[in-house]
Amino acid sequence: MSSQHVLNDLYPSVSQIPQQYRLQGPMEQRRYLLDGEILQWQGEVAPINSPLCLGTDSGPEQVILGHTPLMDSKAALKALDAATNAYSLGAGEWPSMSVAERISHVETFLGHMRKQRSEVVKLLMWEIGKNLKDSEKEFDRTCDYIVDTINALKELDRQSSHFHIEQGTLAQIRRLSIGVVLCMGPYNYPLNETFTTLIPALIMGNTVVFKPAKFGVLLITPLLEAFQKSFPKGVINIIYGRGRDTVSSLMSSGKIDVFAFIGTNKAASDLKKLHPKPHRLRCVLGLDAKNPGIILPDVDLDNAVNECVAGALSFNGQRCTALKIIFVPQSLQRTFIDKLEVAIAKLKVGVPWADGVQLTPLPEPGKTDYLSNLVNDAIEHGASIANDNGAMIKHNYFHPAVIFPVSKEMRLYREEQFGPVIPVVPYQEVSEVIEYVRDSNFGQQLSLFGNNPSEIGQLIDCLSNQVGRININSQCQRGPDSFPFNGRKDSAEGTLSVHDALRVFSIRTVVATKHSTDGKSLINNIIKIRTSSFLTTDFIF
Repeated sequence: MSSQHVLNDLYPSVSQIPQQYRLQGPMEQRRYLLDGEILQWQGEVAPINSPLCLGTDSGPEQVILGHTPLMDSKAALKALDAATNAYSLGAGEWPSMSVAERISHVETFLGHMRKQRSEVVKLLMWEIGKNLKDSEKEFDRTCDYIVDTINALKELDRQSSHFHIEQGTLAQIRRLSIGVVLCMGPYNYPLNETFTTLIPALIMGNTVVFKPAKFGVLLITPLLEAFQKSFPKGVINIIYGRGRDTVSSLMSSGKIDVFAFIGTNKAASDLKKLHPKPHRLRCVLGLDAKNPGIILPDVDLDNAVNECVAGALSFNGQRCTALKIIFVPQSLQRTFIDKLEVAIAKLKVGVPWADGVQLTPLPEPGKTDYLSNLVNDAIEHGASIANDNGAMIKHNYFHPAVIFPVSKEMRLYREEQFGPVIPVVPYQEVSEVIEYVRDSNFGQQLSLFGNNPSEIGQLIDCLSNQVGRININSQCQRGPDSFPFNGRKDSAEGTLSVHDALRVFSIRTVVATKHSTDGKSLINNIIKIRTSSFLTTDFIF
């Protein structure tokens, strides 16, 4: 297949774009949400460029989507003050609400959010190059996550509505909010992964300062009014700008109680160090990963290849759960590489809304140069590009590259590429792979491909203390959202799932008295005349 054929659908003219996916002109987005009001930023703005280009008479031209506020430290601290005042040391309106009342507010938000589906999906495609199917899936999955979170909280509250009697003590145990949360999500899932921390933080009674991802920032715009209409003033505050101008001052203030961040472990470490009271800072972090796919000798090779291609190249490999290095037995290396080449050649390249497109341009400036450097380093150390058009670049597009054979001397062996480069490492003994996993700085997930129950069983026992999840004959993934999502080493801090997220953004609190006639009578009267929102036996249906 020629390079020209690979790229022939990548740069449409305006007239070739379906009407429902066309932009209405650049979005001059100066609005931000502060203390219950949508305000207009009067300062500097940052341009937002699309990874997509349009075909013109003079050649492809990158699309400028609009601008967003370049807010400064002063503006960020105003948002923090709003969140701090709304929390009011736990006595604010939001943390004092009953669980049923907070659920009602989140349900109101979900209703407003669903009305913005088409606009958010369109912006996902234009801002980060995610294809239509995956953009729709991200939006719908986020809505489902909110519904599941509501149901999980109802169940949690039902479990908390009863009293415990232990060793002469009568007590009720409930989960309460922690304080002010700084929420920052990733650009690859700027809606879904952000909301998997944002929504649990809110629904548990915390107040939030939310800074959208560096790419995928405009898609929050259609939701600003939904946030404003759905929550009391100061509960959710949305800011924009460079991290060094906003986030650094927030962390340095010491007023952030929970840091919810998805990004690199280096950035997370640098920001955590700024907090003057680190023992008072709870962190919920989704960080780097170098998830290996491990091909074993007794394997369904066709299934392994299909899963590895999907695992390595879904959304162009820009997922923390992507397969980022593949180990294959030397006896199967040639057959595996040949099948991998064929599978990649079948993937369709194009604009996100085109039917069946799987490969699209990359949103991150300079990413194609970075990937090229990784590939060149591997070639200098003896590897080759194994597939046609591999590592070919055209503007922001980087064609998937299978790099083989990869060895320890190469950057690709340990460095997370976060893009469409597939390092393949031949091995002779499985002990070599075990050593790699144990020595790795990362420990999110891995995938085992094989059919020998004895071998796979032994590897499960050997590697389960190294990663947060082992996938058998399937790619690495986050879902279902009811499963724990975590990692070891430099890959995560804290555990997320629908169930776990409610717990990570709350703290168990006990109200206790002696199990005596007087104690029981007092507690019973408090419940009967409803003088406490904590002590209650209400049951949420």
